[in-house]
Amino acid sequence: MEMKTKSETCLMDREAIQRTLTRIAHEILEKNKGVASIALVGIHRGGTHLARRLQKEIQKIEKAEIPLGFLDITLYRDDVGEVSSQAILQGTDILFDINQRIIILVDDVLYTGRTIRCALDQLIDFGRPKQIQLAVLVDRGHRELPIKADFIGKNIPTSLSEEVKVLLTEEGEAEDKVIKCEKVAKP
Repeated sequence: MEMKTKSETCLMDREAIQRTLTRIAHEILEKNKGVASIALVGIHRGGTHLARRLQKEIQKIEKAEIPLGFLDITLYRDDVGEVSSQAILQGTDILFDINQRIIILVDDVLYTGRTIRCALDQLIDFGRPKQIQLAVLVDRGHRELPIKADFIGKNIPTSLSEEVKVLLTEEGEAEDKVIKCEKVAKP
């Protein structure tokens, strides 16, 4: 059954998102004692934009370049046939050796954990990282798999009838914000 959203509540505005990404960048640097062996990998769609922003924040703090890559998990999904009859590929782009690196996997919303499982499967196809850590802007709960983020921007408890959307200017939105919406069935 297709769903559409009814009412929405703004949970984070542009400034809150920026402050949160700055904090996560500092947490990543503190946990990993700098940038020596880390790389960022964003999950398409929202995770790629957040990974770029985190890369800029970390580079501003450390004055050092860090590798950045992107994963398109479409073909790794366990529900690819259910979501759409025509998969839209956005491309995976990892142009650095992930072996013995600490990979910070970046996504916008952590929900059931299935997206992250797909990303882990695909990432391992590229090599053997020293460690994989997970950074998310929002953790909304309702895990179906034993997956936990290392860096969380904001925990937003939700019901199963709600969804959380991260709206970013890179995706054509007028402004950055995080909203919580009630789902209602389409007639």
